Amino acid sequence: MARHIYACPLRWSDMDAFGHVNNVNFLRYLEEARIDFTFTNAGEAGEKAFSEGSVVARHEVDYLLPLVYRPEPIVIETWLTKLGRASFTVTYEIKDVGAGVDGKDRVYVRASTVVVPYDLAAARPRRLTPTERAFLADYLEAEPVAA
Repeated sequence: MARHIYACPLRWSDMDAFGHVNNVNFLRYLEEARIDFTFTNAGEAGEKAFSEGSVVARHEVDYLLPLVYRPEPIVIETWLTKLGRASFTVTYEIKDVGAGVDGKDRVYVRASTVVVPYDLAAARPRRLTPTERAFLADYLEAEPVAA
């Protein structure tokens, strides 16, 4: 099992009138990490099918701490918590590694996105190919049980 790591730059314009990164921008950060994972990372692994299309079916976001602009990028860890025949759930943590109390990670956001592969030419959802499933399976982790 692996996690995809993406260093996401912050932009001064990401902040809102309250002096922290606006919630809408976190969705953009998740998109950047997901695209890096499914296009760049998968492409380097020889899997090009994701470039044929996919759509977001659902987002779920828990905002845990405010994030303020700084020149250093934020770390986004990405992995899968569900892998179906025609969808997969990408899970994320937006964080600073080792920057919290006792050297633990400081986590700003935990989120998940349900992604559906999509046939752009036919304008309809499609099933994951065997090579897509094989690529994604390396990133599949069980969801933690809530206490």
